[in-house]
Amino acid sequence: MPKSFIQTFLNNYMTASIIAIVALLLGISIGSQSIPFSSIWDTLSHHLFHTPMDVPATISQIIIAIRVPRVVLAFLIGASLALAGVAFQGLLKNVLADPYTIGVSSGAAVGAVLVFFFQLHLSFLGRFTLPIVSIMCALVTLLFVLLFARLAERNMGIETIVLIGIIMNAFFGSVISLMVALSGEELRQVISWLMGSVAMRGWSYVSLFVPFFIIGSLGLFTHIRELNAFSFGERTAANIGVHVLRKKLWILLSASLLTGAAVAVSGTIGFVGLVIPHMTRLICGANHRKLLPLSFLYGGTFLVLADVVARTIVSPRELPIGVITSFIGAPLFAILLFKSLKRKTGSV
Repeated sequence: MPKSFIQTFLNNYMTASIIAIVALLLGISIGSQSIPFSSIWDTLSHHLFHTPMDVPATISQIIIAIRVPRVVLAFLIGASLALAGVAFQGLLKNVLADPYTIGVSSGAAVGAVLVFFFQLHLSFLGRFTLPIVSIMCALVTLLFVLLFARLAERNMGIETIVLIGIIMNAFFGSVISLMVALSGEELRQVISWLMGSVAMRGWSYVSLFVPFFIIGSLGLFTHIRELNAFSFGERTAANIGVHVLRKKLWILLSASLLTGAAVAVSGTIGFVGLVIPHMTRLICGANHRKLLPLSFLYGGTFLVLADVVARTIVSPRELPIGVITSFIGAPLFAILLFKSLKRKTGSV
């Protein structure tokens, strides 16, 4: 393996890791009460290694009980959405695909709202009722989108899938609005939740999310070879020994698992799965051996920084984090769609 390739590979990871660590520290430090990095280090060192701590108890409590779980959850959700975006883009062979644009996030949101609306609590699922129902709705939505795309166009062009995803988003938005109208003031609070937030989630939400994150992430990282093969087309993948249907289902299941769980704990946070894989691809290329782990790091970093902006830009009030990501992602999505359509038209 060329030395220059190894050096570039390591430099990419070191840069992404350093940026992620700085973002996490900023996420813990910045808020209604600014906390110095030294206090953060003393507090974390005390709780992890039982070293002496010279930090007031109230500051320590803010760090451990509020700030750290918030930034950890934001990082994991951003990483999850970015990984899911990489998977959808690799499988569908187009950078325009992500959980939001093809309707999977909206389907997961409907599942979560149904749990709130009917106050569902399945005894055999316990506290996992919300994420499980959300994940199942995400999977069903994905199947419907792919089925309708196949019926509309045999080769399932990406523009067709995106348009059907937009239709599904509009339909699910109507379903959510209907449930809000029927239930009065109580469910109106859900709308702000659906706009996306990691505020006041705490360690209970982190522990709820982590099992799904681990399973979904492992499901994608163990299929890097297949994702690389699918980027050249299903026929090519089959020719090199990939079991196309089985592997496609595993990848879709893993990506939907990450999306559904993320929506269940944080609401709908759009465009992370579109922006981050695209920007990371410009840095490291299309090889999923680098694209997946770097998207993981940059996705987490992006959402932590977006959360910092959301809680400071109109301080002391907080904006929904989904508003910040949409302000960034929507213009980029429009540019990508325009370039894709222009390239397709020019090739005819």
